[in-house]
Amino acid sequence: MPKLVLKVSQNVPDLPAAVRKEKGLAVKRVKTFTPAPAGEDDLVAWLVDPEFVAAHGDALESQPPERGSMLLWNPRGASLFAKTLPDGLVFDEVLSFKNPAYFLRTVRNLFRQLHLERELARKDALLKAKESENSELLQVGIALSAERDNNKLLDYILRQVRLISGADAGTLYLVEPGKESGQQNLKIKLTQNESNPTDYKEIPPFPISTKRISGYVAATGTPLNIPDAYEIPSDREYGFDKDIDKSTGYRSKSMLTVPMKDHKGKVLGVIQLINRKKAPGLRSMSPEEVEANVIPFSREQEPLLLSLASQAAVALENNLLYEEIATLFEGFVQASVKAIESRDPTTSGHSNRVALYTVGLARAVDAVGSGPYAGTTFTAENIKEIRYASLLHDFGKVGVREHVLVKAKKLYPDQLELVKLRFDYIRKAMMYSLLKERFAKLLDGGKDDYLRLKDEFDTREAEYISEVDGYIANILAANEPTVLAEDPAKVLEEIKDKKFEEPGRPPLPFLTEDEYTKLKIRKGSLDDNERLEIESHVTHTYNFLKTIPWTSEMKNIPTIAYGHHEKLTGAGYPRRIGSPEIPVQTRMMTVSDIYDALTASDRPYKPAVTPQRALDILNFAVKDGELDPDLVKIFVEAKIWDRKPDEPAKK
Repeated sequence: MPKLVLKVSQNVPDLPAAVRKEKGLAVKRVKTFTPAPAGEDDLVAWLVDPEFVAAHGDALESQPPERGSMLLWNPRGASLFAKTLPDGLVFDEVLSFKNPAYFLRTVRNLFRQLHLERELARKDALLKAKESENSELLQVGIALSAERDNNKLLDYILRQVRLISGADAGTLYLVEPGKESGQQNLKIKLTQNESNPTDYKEIPPFPISTKRISGYVAATGTPLNIPDAYEIPSDREYGFDKDIDKSTGYRSKSMLTVPMKDHKGKVLGVIQLINRKKAPGLRSMSPEEVEANVIPFSREQEPLLLSLASQAAVALENNLLYEEIATLFEGFVQASVKAIESRDPTTSGHSNRVALYTVGLARAVDAVGSGPYAGTTFTAENIKEIRYASLLHDFGKVGVREHVLVKAKKLYPDQLELVKLRFDYIRKAMMYSLLKERFAKLLDGGKDDYLRLKDEFDTREAEYISEVDGYIANILAANEPTVLAEDPAKVLEEIKDKKFEEPGRPPLPFLTEDEYTKLKIRKGSLDDNERLEIESHVTHTYNFLKTIPWTSEMKNIPTIAYGHHEKLTGAGYPRRIGSPEIPVQTRMMTVSDIYDALTASDRPYKPAVTPQRALDILNFAVKDGELDPDLVKIFVEAKIWDRKPDEPAKK
C-alpha cells in the first residue's frame, strides 16, 4: 500500500491528535505548492487555507494535484474561494476541528478515493493495452456483428480503425437530431489519443456545417484525406480550428475523415483519424515530434477505412434497432404489469418485487461453489428470461372477475351493506313492536299501570338492542379474513337459525345461506368457487404467454411462470405436478413469490409479517417438503430480500 501524505499549509491550525497518530499517514507542513513528481507512489493530498489558494492559484491551475485531492480550511463557514479552483479538485471544506472523529473520517475517505481512482486509472490503462493487442482485420467484422453494447461497440470501432491505419488519435462523431425541426447535429461520442488523452466528450453537440472538416464529411458523405491540417488551401470550403490544438497542446497534422454510412447510404456518424505514425508507440505531440514521427494517410487506406466505417455503421444501426426492439418489449412487459396492478391495486409492486428477488436468487445460485447447485449457471439471457417470467407470472389475473380478484373481506361490500341495513331494520322493527306493547298497556291500564311496568319495558328494549348489536358485531368480526375461532362460528350458526317475524310479512332470516357460507370461511376471504377462480389465473397466464412468439433465448418463459404455485410434494395447483417436473427457475420464483406475499404491507385481507417470520414460514414449508431446501437456504444466507437491483452475488 502506498504511504499517505497530507500536506498542510502554514495558516491551518494544528491537526487533532487522532489525525497525527493515524497509522500510515504522514502530515507535512508546506509553504509552497509543488506537484507530486511523475510516477510518485505516495498518495498526496492537501489541506490549505484561502491565502494559500490565492498565492498559488496559477500553479494549481496549470499543474493541479490529483483529482479530488484537496481539503479547504474555511472556518468562516462560507464557500468563498472553492470556485477559484479547477473543477473536480475540491474534496470537501473543513470548517473546524471541533469534531476530530469526523475530520479523521474525512481524511480517510479522501485517501480512499485517491487510492480507488489510481487503481481505476491503472486498470483502465491495462484494459486499453489489452484491447490494442487484437490486430487481426478478419475478426473486426465478427466483433462488430456480435457486440450489443453500443458504448463498447463504438470504442472497439475507433480503436480498431486507429490500429489498422496507424493513427495516433481519433474522434468518433454521431449524427443526432437537433432541438429545432429539421436540424441535425454532430456530437462527439468518443475520443482516443495515445500521445495526449484529452477528453472532448463534454463539448456540446454542434450543427452540421461544411465549414468544419467533420461537418463537411457528414453533410456530403465524402471522405477527406488531408496531409497537413495547418496547410489546407484557402479555396476549400472547410477549415481547421487551430485553437483546439492550442487548448490541448497537441499538434494535429495528417488527418483522414470518413463517413459512417449504413446500407442505404445514410450517414450515421463520422470517424476522424489524426496523425498517422511511422511506427507504433511513437509519440507525436510537440511540433518537433510530429515533424519527425507523423506521415500522411495513404490513398490505399481510404477505401479500406471507408469500408470499415460503413461496416461499423451497419453494426451500429443493427444495435440501435435491437435496442428499440428490446425497449419496445420492455415497455410491453411493463404495460402488462401495469394492467395487472390496475386490476388488483392491492398487490401493486408485487410483480416487480418477485422479479427482483428471483433474479437476485438466480445470481446467488450462479455464484455458489458447493452443494447441489454448484454446477448451475445462468447466462445474461437466462437472467433476462427469469426476469420476464417473474414480471408476467400473475398476468392471468386479467382473466379473473374483478370483484373476486380484489375481494378483501368474506362478504362483498354490497353484501355487507345489505346485512347492516337488514339488522337496522330488525332493530327498528323490534323497537316498534315493543313500542306498540307500551302504547297498548297505556291504553288498557292507564298511566299508573304503565309506569309500574315501564322498567320492565326498558329492560326488554335494552336486551333487544344488545342482542342485535351483538349479532352484528359478531358478523363484522367474522367478516375479517382471519382464521375463525370455534365460538364465533357457533354464534354464526345461532344467528343463521334466527328469523324475525312481523305480522303480515314472511319470516325474515337474520342471515341468508350464502352470507352464512361466506362468513364461516375458516381461512382467508374466498369460498371454494372463488378460490378456484383465483387459482385459474395461473392457467390464464400460461395460455397468454404461450401465444407470444418468443425468441429461442426466451422460449421457456411460459413454462417457468406456469408452475409458480406448484409444490414439490405435488399438492400445488393448477396441475399438481411434483419435484421432477418443476424447473429450478420456477422453484426460485415460488420462494420469492411466497416471501413477498407474506411480507407485503398492502394486502387488505392479511397483515404483513416480519422478514424473520416470513423466513421461518419458508423453512416450515421446506420441512413439509413443499419448497426446495437448498434454494431457501441460499435465499436466506444471501439475504436476497435486502439486495439492490443488479447487485452481483459473491462466491
